[in-house]
Amino acid sequence: MRAAEETAFARGVQVEALMDKAGAGVAQTVTKFFPKPGKCIVFAGKGHNAGDALFAAQCLQHIGWKIEVRLAFKEDDCSELMRKKLQDLRRRPPEILGATPASSGSDIGAALVERLADVADQLSGAQEIIAPKMYVGVAPPLIILDGLLGVGAKPPLREPIRAPCRSINQLRTEKGAYVFAVDLPTGLDTDSGKTDRDCVVADFTVTIGFAKPGLVADGALNFVGRLEVVSLDELRSPDKKPREIIASPSAFRGLLPRRDYNAYKNQFGRIGVVAASKGFIGAALMTSRGALRAGAGLVEVFVPEAIYEVVASAAPMEAMVKPVHSYRDLLKEKADVWAVGPGLGKSRAAEILELIEKAKQPMVIDADGLNILSEKTSLLRRCKGQLLLTPHPGEMKRLFPEQKESRAQTATKFCNHFPVVLLFKGSRTVVAERDRPLSYNTTGNPGMATGGMGDILTGVCAGLLGQGLSLYDAARLGAWVCGRAAEIAIFNDGQSEQSLLPRDVLDHLGDAFKEL
Repeated sequence: MRAAEETAFARGVQVEALMDKAGAGVAQTVTKFFPKPGKCIVFAGKGHNAGDALFAAQCLQHIGWKIEVRLAFKEDDCSELMRKKLQDLRRRPPEILGATPASSGSDIGAALVERLADVADQLSGAQEIIAPKMYVGVAPPLIILDGLLGVGAKPPLREPIRAPCRSINQLRTEKGAYVFAVDLPTGLDTDSGKTDRDCVVADFTVTIGFAKPGLVADGALNFVGRLEVVSLDELRSPDKKPREIIASPSAFRGLLPRRDYNAYKNQFGRIGVVAASKGFIGAALMTSRGALRAGAGLVEVFVPEAIYEVVASAAPMEAMVKPVHSYRDLLKEKADVWAVGPGLGKSRAAEILELIEKAKQPMVIDADGLNILSEKTSLLRRCKGQLLLTPHPGEMKRLFPEQKESRAQTATKFCNHFPVVLLFKGSRTVVAERDRPLSYNTTGNPGMATGGMGDILTGVCAGLLGQGLSLYDAARLGAWVCGRAAEIAIFNDGQSEQSLLPRDVLDHLGDAFKEL
């Protein structure tokens, strides 16, 4: 990160300009999850990280947030630029929207007025994207900006930083504050992910420029929380190909272009869903709905004859349900993409293995499809079609028993063994393919830890494949939109981590797609 900054500064990029863009990105992330103003407490150190946080607070102040600043150091000990940002915040200039340097009546300067006007427009737009339903009958939010330490600081923590870290965690526990870490949670090593015993526990980490390795380490997940990247073009290195990437809307640009006016259903894929068994019909229903909501042109659900009538009566009216005597017969069907496994059971494993091996179309395999496959993984080396596997940790352990490393290392090693795309589910879902950058998903929340979420993801990925996306892109985009839909359901539609259901994700997939 420091090398990227030094390169940018050598090209003439101004430190303050970069700080303002970073702070504006932090503020925009806050409004993405909390569209109506509340109270923001800034815990500020003495360097540029604090400057980012203070400018973010200034942006929030201009859309109605109440700001409180708590300094970890004496003001005279802080950097010159940090003190400037603190003074800018204290001046509290008049309404910025529509203001001009001549009429503002403050000495804030033309450049700052212009920057704040741009930020105010952005934040106003962010509020329009997510309708302000959240605080009806609920107290305004209390958020914390952790601007204590930036990149380069490593545990263990020392005073005077340790005490404010404890205060942040106490406010989170006792007052229900939501913590936004600026660039990194204070007390976390951005290279290794190791943490101090008093490391700030962030609900959101808004990292600047690009994600640092420690932020996606397995052991850091509960300290980093929801990860958001504020992209800064000034810090990009066009000549450097990344080994790891973060899934974000900017990374998906162009994958789902606007449809031609004369588009018709056959252009968007015929999805064959092979799912359900007695007692598990819901899996087929959720998978088919996921494919439909992701934009599939046609969805056909193939189920055993014994449960055909039950599934047909419960299935979405937009899907076609067909009885199956033998899964081998599906090799004659004209599907463009297969989604295999949710609720399938293992009673007809031989037929499913033959379908996996001989089907020429791309296939998403989940749940019992993976459990069946785990008994004969050598099959993966001779399949005729491309495969996307979507295991959760338990299924991954059955597929790849020798895994004893991190999730990222396990995913990479698995894809070096087998010619497949792997979507390794979890609180930081990993997507891997041989010779492609490892991709980390950033969206979602603990409310998704409930049965049925994976079925919807399987359907969404299949639906995206039907529209021409590669398996790698369909996996990354599918994980992102499902996670984002879950966030919108909680932060905008009154659900909680306890009450969130797969149907809530289905209901908000449209909102998630619109953000792209």
